[in-house]
Amino acid sequence: MANKFSTIISKVNKFPVFLRSFLLTKLFSSKVKFAGTTGIVIEEITPKKTQISLANKKSVQNHIGGIHAIAAAVLAESATGIVFGMNVPDSKLPLLKSMQVSYQRRMQGGLHAVATLSDEQIAQINEQEKGSVFVSVIIKDESGQSPIECQMEWAWVSKKKRSDNRKA
Repeated sequence: MANKFSTIISKVNKFPVFLRSFLLTKLFSSKVKFAGTTGIVIEEITPKKTQISLANKKSVQNHIGGIHAIAAAVLAESATGIVFGMNVPDSKLPLLKSMQVSYQRRMQGGLHAVATLSDEQIAQINEQEKGSVFVSVIIKDESGQSPIECQMEWAWVSKKKRSDNRKA
């Protein structure tokens, strides 16, 4: 089931590859201001998979020159949130319910994240009025290893119509 977000992404995905990443990144950064401050680059968005990356540059470095722990967590939250958001109907509100990030070792260079949803999870999101799913994300650094392990639980609830309680 398409939503406004997935409809926009499907249009952007029709652009030539060299332009697509730039446009997806600009779109993301304009909507998710905080994540946009990190310099995350969107590489690919489909209803089942999102690939994004974060370069190890001065603005996101920690005291030892690696990517800061929180910037890595924002990368994981962004990747999972994008693929989840591709599948949440417009009548529902997507919410990050919980996140667990375990730092396994020092990060080397830039990071690359791939978040995925299964067909079963997508069906659950579309069929249930409210619920939650754990969205898989794998993050690797430039060594090809996974320096962090993440569990991101995303939930959805019906959007409540706002009632106008102002007195006339």
